[in-house]
Amino acid sequence: MKNKSLKIIPIGGLGEVGRNMMVYEYDDDIIIVDCGLMFPNNDMLGVDYIIPDFQYLRNNRQKIRGLIFTHGHEDHIGAVNYFLEEFNNVPVYATPLTMGLIKVKLGKASLTQNVALHTIQAGSQVKVGKFKIDFFHVCHSIPDSVGLGIETPEGLIVQSGDYKFDHTPVDNWPTDYAKLVEFSKRGVLALIADSTNSTRPGWTPSEQVVSEALDKVFPQAKGRIIVASFASLVSRMQQVVNAAKKFNRKITFVGTSMVENAKIAQKLGFLFIDEGQQISIEEALTLPDEQVAIMCTGSQGEPTSILGRLSRGTQRQFDIKSGDTVVLSSKTIPGNEEAVFSTINDLFRRGANVIYEQIAPVHVSGHGSQEDIKLLLHLTKPKYFIPAYGELRQLKQSAILAMQTGIPERHIAVVEDGQVITVKNNKLRLGDQEPISMVFVDGSGVGDIGPDEMRDREMLSKDGVILVHVILNKKDGALITDPEIISRGFTSSREADELFPQARKTILDTIKRSPSNMEKEITKILSGFIYRETQRRPTILVTISKI
Repeated sequence: MKNKSLKIIPIGGLGEVGRNMMVYEYDDDIIIVDCGLMFPNNDMLGVDYIIPDFQYLRNNRQKIRGLIFTHGHEDHIGAVNYFLEEFNNVPVYATPLTMGLIKVKLGKASLTQNVALHTIQAGSQVKVGKFKIDFFHVCHSIPDSVGLGIETPEGLIVQSGDYKFDHTPVDNWPTDYAKLVEFSKRGVLALIADSTNSTRPGWTPSEQVVSEALDKVFPQAKGRIIVASFASLVSRMQQVVNAAKKFNRKITFVGTSMVENAKIAQKLGFLFIDEGQQISIEEALTLPDEQVAIMCTGSQGEPTSILGRLSRGTQRQFDIKSGDTVVLSSKTIPGNEEAVFSTINDLFRRGANVIYEQIAPVHVSGHGSQEDIKLLLHLTKPKYFIPAYGELRQLKQSAILAMQTGIPERHIAVVEDGQVITVKNNKLRLGDQEPISMVFVDGSGVGDIGPDEMRDREMLSKDGVILVHVILNKKDGALITDPEIISRGFTSSREADELFPQARKTILDTIKRSPSNMEKEITKILSGFIYRETQRRPTILVTISKI
């Protein structure tokens, strides 16, 4: 054991919001915590989402002993199918609801066969390789969330998962304070904790605030009530169900993921709906509007979601109509603001009354604010602190809070993805930097799109494209017809009529010189000409055919 040390490697989730994945390595054993996805920024054109880079794990696949999940949100489980498609012999450990949501994903990807799935209850302990893991319950915006106490040969590491301290949670199951105190008595070498809300002062409000807000919205609504939220936000489902029952409305769920998750949550006892209260969307459309509550996806303005299609009038089953009340009950993910506000504006245009977080407390964060973070630090009393789950500014602020509670600055490691943290002889040090790439998922393609392609897409979106086709005689290389020039997204047809005859003359002059690399030379000359005339730099593609 003399030359051995513990390695902690953030593969995702540190320095960014999403695609959470943490690797713990000791000798020949690796365990992985979470495997999530991240939503793309506005400039990541055509990208559906981003998943962790598995390259380090590919290089060490023989060491992997288990994949452990803290809860069922997409930023923690969203990439599980991509991981298990490649590492299908790795056992998976999760609490009942989280495992249920994982099974749905694996079922869609036809990966349920030959995968070892272990359902673990909060409060239990499992041994995976050289690691002993305590699962302790934490409050979050989805039930059955846990943090982890990871006993390693070098000491106890506590990873919080997403958490907050809520004294009145929807499921009446508060964070396990007693377990956190027990950890402190055992001695916490390092705490790795959620920093998403580290810039927010005070405490994160209880989920009860949302129930109170819904109790105000429901009696005031004259027509249908449509609540949009994340499909995995089971706690919010229960609150909407409770409000619908209280104000004599039937509840229906719309959207494949929303329907599936509601079904799983009911089956596992995390969502309670009275018999006869839940109806199909077809039945809901036959009832008077004031008797209907609909819950659907699309709170982030996703164009293909139910709410996205409703806002544009392209939803197949039903339309928004005057008198509908639409509630967006979720936090807008950074980068999605434009899409969300565009959806809200379109809903207003269609006659709906829209209620969202900025004007009413119809959403409460599931992440601890500054006082929650300080309390976690006081309860666990760690020697070292590693802020996690957030952009660099949030990690830095979390570090400041830790110093305010008495942790020395030299015992705080603010790191980003790929930074190896080594622990040996009760001391934590920063090691090498592992290269971590953005792995883009674009349709069915995984990792096919890289920085060069993203740069090309950005250029195409800004100045458009010009296509030039030249046909030459195969025998003597003479030009058979005038070069064909087509543009898309570059200029108006009127301006093109003026510009392209001059551009064609420039191309002809270049062809007469018969350069050795004609495609490259035409591209260069034409690019210069277009920039001089328009001050724009469209993408220019030249093809040459010889017949």
